[in-house]
Amino acid sequence: MYDGDVVVIGGGYAGVRLARRLDDTARVTLVDRKEVFFHRIASLRAGVHPEWTHTPFIPYDRLLRHGRVVTGKAVRVDTAERQVVLAAGERLPYDVVVIATGADYPEPARFTGTTTEEAAKSFAEHQRDIATAGHVLVVGGGPGGVELSAEIRLARPDARVTLAHSGPALLDSTGSPRPGRKALAWLESHDIEVRLDSFMSPGNDYGTYRDARGTVIEADLSFWATGTTPNTLWLRLAGHGDWLNGAGRVKVDRTLRVEGRPDVFAVGDVNDVSELKITPAALAQADIAAHNIRAHLRSSGKHRREPRRYRPIRRIPLIVPFGSADGLTVLPVPGGESAVLGSRTTALAKAKSLMTPYMRRQLGYTAA
Repeated sequence: MYDGDVVVIGGGYAGVRLARRLDDTARVTLVDRKEVFFHRIASLRAGVHPEWTHTPFIPYDRLLRHGRVVTGKAVRVDTAERQVVLAAGERLPYDVVVIATGADYPEPARFTGTTTEEAAKSFAEHQRDIATAGHVLVVGGGPGGVELSAEIRLARPDARVTLAHSGPALLDSTGSPRPGRKALAWLESHDIEVRLDSFMSPGNDYGTYRDARGTVIEADLSFWATGTTPNTLWLRLAGHGDWLNGAGRVKVDRTLRVEGRPDVFAVGDVNDVSELKITPAALAQADIAAHNIRAHLRSSGKHRREPRRYRPIRRIPLIVPFGSADGLTVLPVPGGESAVLGSRTTALAKAKSLMTPYMRRQLGYTAA
């Protein structure tokens, strides 16, 4: 006996967690333009090392026992008819719809195309480019830029690697200076040139880049790890611009509902919850939303449940690998300075496997 139709738009970390959580209680349809789950956490290494090319791709076929996964692109949420409209014309009826379309990341941490073959081809191109480059420029000193710089250096000890960051310190989103100092020490000890307070823009000539002071850097190859863009343009084009804030994120209340829409939820990178947009937060949001969707679907009768309010997570450990055997883990301490743990903890927690066995289990596969 199912409580209603739930359409989840987007099969990233939050979307798959939510769909799996609701599979036994609702008729779940997960819609994604990709044919497989993309384990983005493994993508930076996949862009550097050929043996990791296919690691980020996990099929959706074991995710749901009762529900279904539809490969397609959502173009509209028809709130009058309560249907999700796909680009191919199919209409999916819903009692609850969940927007989990995530955010778009710069290369190489992105899924190019819609098939595994297309995405794997783009990773192979990055690998070839990195293998032959004399000088690689990475722009952005957050977790992604630091991790990518380290991966490139360890794969290409003979190449010149430069990391340019617009801010005065690396890893400044942690709110503590210690992780940035530790990352800087590691990068510089591995002969990576780190340029702080260096806001970069592409130069006029191919292969040249200049910072805000006019300093020119010549590099064979560049990667921009300078933030993400929420995947919400389709909502704006469909007339739902009023659901979005100025940054293009979906506005939600404390129960993760779109404001004024009791049957529309938004989870993960796509919404405007003020917290670090990293995987543990997306999973935590999915769990709260799953509870609240069940409560909504059972809002009448003796099984009525009260919705839970989502509390933004202020103390999420941030794990930044430096290759497969090193890195740092930032553990926020209530009311005090963050603890920064080193290579052993980081290698066990993330650096060695990049959480791949964990995500394979989430999608119904064995860890291997």
